[in-house]
Amino acid sequence: MAPGPTRRSLMGAAALGAAALSLTPGRAAAAPRAGTPAGAPAPAAWAVHPFGLGDVALGKGVFADKRRLMLDFGRGYDEMRLVQVFRANVGLPTPGAVAPGGWEGLDGEANGNLRGHTTGHFLTMLAQAWASTGEQVYADKIRTVVGELYGVRAALRADPTVLSVEGRSGGRAVSNIRGSYQYVDLPGGVLDGAGDALTLAVRVRPEHADAWARIADFGDDTSRYLYLAARNAQGNPRFAVTTSGAGGEQGIDGTAPLPVGEWSHVAVTLGGGTGILYVDGREVARNPALILTPAALGTLKDHWLGRSHYAGDPVFAGALDEVHLFSRALDADDIAALHDGSYRGAGDLAAYGFDETGGSTFADASGNARTATLRRTWGGPSHPGFLAAYPETQFIALESMTGGDYTKVWAPYYTAHKILRGLVDAHVATGDAKALDLAEGLCDWMHSRLSVLPAATLQRMWGIFSSGEFGGIVEAIVDLYVISGDPRHLALARLFDLDKLIDACAAGQDTLSGLHANQHIPVLTGVLRLYDVTGEDRYLNAARAFWDMVVPSRTYAIGGTSNREFWGDPGVIASTLSDVNAETCCAYNMLKLSRLLFLHDQDPKYLDFYERALLNQVLGSKQDAADAEKPLVTYFIGLQPGHVRDYTPKAGTTCCEGTGMESATKYQDTVYFKAADDSALYVNLYTASTLTWADRGVTVTQTTDFPREQGSTLTVHGRTAAFALRLRVPAWAVDGFRVTVNGRAVQGGSAKPGTYTTVSRTWRDGDTVRIAMPFRVRVEQTPDDPHRTQALFCGPVNLVARDARTTALEFGLYGGAALSGDLRPALTPVAGKPLHFTLDGVGFAPFLEGTQDPTHAYFHRSEPTVVFGGTDSGVANPVREDGSSFLDAVWAAAPFPGRNALVAHVRETATAWTADGLLTAAQAAEIVRVARGASYEK
Repeated sequence: MAPGPTRRSLMGAAALGAAALSLTPGRAAAAPRAGTPAGAPAPAAWAVHPFGLGDVALGKGVFADKRRLMLDFGRGYDEMRLVQVFRANVGLPTPGAVAPGGWEGLDGEANGNLRGHTTGHFLTMLAQAWASTGEQVYADKIRTVVGELYGVRAALRADPTVLSVEGRSGGRAVSNIRGSYQYVDLPGGVLDGAGDALTLAVRVRPEHADAWARIADFGDDTSRYLYLAARNAQGNPRFAVTTSGAGGEQGIDGTAPLPVGEWSHVAVTLGGGTGILYVDGREVARNPALILTPAALGTLKDHWLGRSHYAGDPVFAGALDEVHLFSRALDADDIAALHDGSYRGAGDLAAYGFDETGGSTFADASGNARTATLRRTWGGPSHPGFLAAYPETQFIALESMTGGDYTKVWAPYYTAHKILRGLVDAHVATGDAKALDLAEGLCDWMHSRLSVLPAATLQRMWGIFSSGEFGGIVEAIVDLYVISGDPRHLALARLFDLDKLIDACAAGQDTLSGLHANQHIPVLTGVLRLYDVTGEDRYLNAARAFWDMVVPSRTYAIGGTSNREFWGDPGVIASTLSDVNAETCCAYNMLKLSRLLFLHDQDPKYLDFYERALLNQVLGSKQDAADAEKPLVTYFIGLQPGHVRDYTPKAGTTCCEGTGMESATKYQDTVYFKAADDSALYVNLYTASTLTWADRGVTVTQTTDFPREQGSTLTVHGRTAAFALRLRVPAWAVDGFRVTVNGRAVQGGSAKPGTYTTVSRTWRDGDTVRIAMPFRVRVEQTPDDPHRTQALFCGPVNLVARDARTTALEFGLYGGAALSGDLRPALTPVAGKPLHFTLDGVGFAPFLEGTQDPTHAYFHRSEPTVVFGGTDSGVANPVREDGSSFLDAVWAAAPFPGRNALVAHVRETATAWTADGLLTAAQAAEIVRVARGASYEK
């Protein structure tokens, strides 16, 4: 492959999209070609631009530690395991490669109908790893995966090719890989002349214990047929014949399974009203009342080896050899001779030795010239660009579906999205021409399928739960369109418009209740990218409004959303806490949407949410452990009391483990942005890192152990440059955000939380900016149970109680509250462990730590008596009808400049509550006395 662009130049452009790309339409790409420059300008709608992953190097800290675990996984994982399902689909050999299972295997959920999606995630992870580290191993793996997929597509474009293996008797045999959907089609009339007798004999080596996989099936449909199955429901071989469907079958069942991975000789004879089943030359079963004969079936349409007339039955996986069809019932000696190889002659109806080592046909040794042909059960692709790890049948079936059934059709366009995204990222990262050619072909195929469907059909498809889910495919198609400039690609992106959702959001109508969360979040990321290339306000307005419908009213404290994968009504949080909250993919996609919205609007709320979800759910979803086989990422994060996170769901191949691989290799993608005209640098996240801002000739090194450290230091090196440094002031930073430059205070003090503060100057080599932002311990109330069900935070970090109890823990916090309102005095710090505390003997730790401890992300607030500064008044803490207590009313007014101000407010509040009949005068006086005498931290 010819050299492509440099890693830095490619990933500078890649930063501008998903993890990503930011390209504008260019000339259509010749395919394939060796390396494509990707440095197109960002959309005009973006007032700020991201940097490439290669421009931001992570420093020592929690992000680098989590990333290292994922990088090690990606470096060591055998990529051929993920390619295996693609190769198997077209009958290519898969030497030694074992598919990972779970959602990537035929034995996984819904028969593996989603297989292939993890390969796309893995490609994106490799692209991001290469961009971030420059380690050649990641580029090499990309080249391997892309090359394999290119070969798979070539095989899909051609007729099936014989996979020849060593036969039982030293000759050759034909093999069918499990998952290949290939079978041997015998010509019509092969049973002509069978009359009232028949012998079918075959050598078979099953490679899997699939029930009902056919060795042979001759018939018209599911009414008239005869078959020989390797395994029945009990796992034993079965022969049956019928003229009236399954209920009328006359059959013979074996008594023991055919061994998997070993050769067996199986034969059945029919004659004189008796059917006999032989295995390895010995009779194993007979039916003396098997009176149906081949003649009774009449002329049959299909004569198949390896395929069943029942669509739900699996295709036979294994090897076939020495197939013989006789027009008479052979005796036991003849069967034994066939088994031991001493029989001289061949079946007089048809006989196949499968000695061919190439091509798609098999010679008939009977002398009848009944040449057999290797075929696919589904025919072949409708367009040469098709690429998948399963047949095109799922896409075809979706077009007529009216309701979801993932056991039949499981989100085929979702899987297509993951593959497309991975290919686009691979191309942008390495300049791989084959990756671009595959991506363009995939989109050309989708356009050929979807562009001919009526608009009503498309809307119905995209509205179907699960089966119609298409993920972030619009975003990926737009990113490809920006590279290719092909108008068909833009037209294709618009074919995925889910008008019902987009129009409702654009009109400000909240219709999210009852919808599958992760099916719909990436729809809005896609329409935002459509806005970038079309300028249609409908798209931008929909994305903005949608975000506001999810944040904060459908968002948990950790930044996640969804319960059992679905949304409920806004403001319903406490009553939904379960073991299946916060699907991790939802957080991944909400981060992408928030990031893109900020590029348009620069509203700090998007980055406040980004920090919350990244620091808590996303970091916490990655286990702090190494594993060579699995990425160790959660699917759900249960928020019910005592939940233990599961980092190995579904064999490590769920959607969330896929997005988890991506998240952990792009932690740095939003730390810094720059103004479109290079006049300003945005510091969005406080993370140990070094930015190389090539256009200005400077580097900015951020030194911090945030969030374990309550601040950060930025040091500028390089050329003298004038620009505005815009520092995000987190919404939680209510106790001050102090900035100094070279030791001197800037703007005389704190900035307003939930904004950006700007330091404009001419920067010189060595200039140092110090930021201090004290963390306050606080609670966040749930909207539907605000005074009882709450979450505890220290600055941006959700603190979880580690306790095995599965009922809600009760804690009081006001007793030690500081004059500022900080609840930290109620907690006891754990020496040597930042952000670790104890309260009433229970340990609290950051949610971001990926352990398997039972945790409580929410607790029940209990303040039974009025306590100030650790002194208990003995007076019961009264509660109003809305659930708010006297102490809530007092501390809602914090911060207090001093003790006197607090006491005055306590007196005022006690007077009001006494007037309302909630306190007696004596109780009020005692409360004021205790408040006056107590000691408080500031």
